[in-house]
Amino acid sequence: PHFSINRPLPYLQNPPQSHQPNQQSKQKEKKRYQIFLHSSNTVPTSLQMAPQITPTSAGALAAKTTTATLAKQPSISKCAYVTFLAGNGDYVKGVVGLAKGLRKAKSKYPLVVAILPDVPQEHRRILVSQGCIVREIEPVSPPDNQTEFAMAYYVINYSKLRIWKFVEYSRMIYLDGDIQVFENIDHLFDLPDGHFYAVMDCFCEKTWSHTPQHKIGYCQQRPDEVDWPVEKLGPKPALYFNAGMFVYEPSLTIYDQLMKKLKVTPPTPFAEQDFLNMFFRDVYRPIPNVYNLVLAMLWRHPENVQLEKVKVVHYCAAVSRSSY
Repeated sequence: PHFSINRPLPYLQNPPQSHQPNQQSKQKEKKRYQIFLHSSNTVPTSLQMAPQITPTSAGALAAKTTTATLAKQPSISKCAYVTFLAGNGDYVKGVVGLAKGLRKAKSKYPLVVAILPDVPQEHRRILVSQGCIVREIEPVSPPDNQTEFAMAYYVINYSKLRIWKFVEYSRMIYLDGDIQVFENIDHLFDLPDGHFYAVMDCFCEKTWSHTPQHKIGYCQQRPDEVDWPVEKLGPKPALYFNAGMFVYEPSLTIYDQLMKKLKVTPPTPFAEQDFLNMFFRDVYRPIPNVYNLVLAMLWRHPENVQLEKVKVVHYCAAVSRSSY
């Protein structure tokens, strides 16, 4: 079937057992949800699916942890940040900035850089000098298709799917190389297992102009402003996340399913982001935009932004950090 963001994406077929918790585990998770992220208006109230927590640092989270919340803290050796790098251009500077930001925020976890074979040796040496763990991966190509991607370079981003093979880590946080971390976010490694966590995207930018959401002025950042015409367009689209930052659990089982599903899924304009939204639709849980503030939110939805609480800024598309 043709999966398109122009209509609701299908549910993940035959999800792994780990994504189907029994009743007892659901009860445990419900208790753990009570300590999850709290941010008063970064996620519309009607869409706050993630649980509530209040810490601004890993230390604050640990101080508030009780027997009714987290059973244990994750092992340092079992967690890591991960990013992706391809080619010989200036994008390596962004990854260096990401590494420095994590270090300045006093993160206790390493940064793994998944690189394609075309990354030159000099860039690899720079990454190692910054304390990064460099892992070469093979490119992943989508099925042949005439799809025009929203950005031409999006096609290489399917290679990000290889990071599900990094099973020496039990949990990882993916960050695009054009992201800057300003505050410690290590506490995200303590989120309940079995879900895919990311920040909801905005449908208002012109890159969304091909979608029915954009054409009728609907955006999930303000879902009550525009009525969704069910009789004309069918059910309202599922919640949709920005794939520039997400919390996930590496798994060879999931990796194999991703590769199999990709072979039969025609590409769509937002490439791997559309694909990941389709695949993880059932287990996706939104987190506040302080963990991935796309700059367009500043002029599209300023009412949903709390600048004093922002921890991670995403300088995506045509925007660069040097512009600011």
